[in-house]
Amino acid sequence: MNSSSTTVSAELGLRLVVPDRTTVPLLAGLSYAADDPYAIRMAFYVGDDEPVEWIFARELLTVGIVRRVGDGDVAVWPAADDDETLDIALSSPFGDALFEAPLSPLADFLHRTYQVVPAGQEPRFIDIDAELATLLWSS
Repeated sequence: MNSSSTTVSAELGLRLVVPDRTTVPLLAGLSYAADDPYAIRMAFYVGDDEPVEWIFARELLTVGIVRRVGDGDVAVWPAADDDETLDIALSSPFGDALFEAPLSPLADFLHRTYQVVPAGQEPRFIDIDAELATLLWSS
């Protein structure tokens, strides 16, 4: 059951936490596609340049709503002093960033992704033959 035309998208106002603990508002675009059912793409709009895109596991963002989760490049957790904010920490060779995301619109976006592809049903939306062909031809 591959449905590449089934997508969910949203815009999310985030706050980038800078070293002195002040915040800088910025916009992120969220997108989800049934033909890549485990992934959520988040494009961070920083100035006039092309957006910076990160790919998150959908489950990582979902679990991060209730408890700290993530190792390595991405960690997500509920804000300690605010029930309405989710903290997202990103790390790359170019630096580290901490974002504060409003919980309600992010949870709504996640809910809509689970309406498109229910939890545990992700394998039904992957075309294994096409994925294998892509892997074999690209190596």
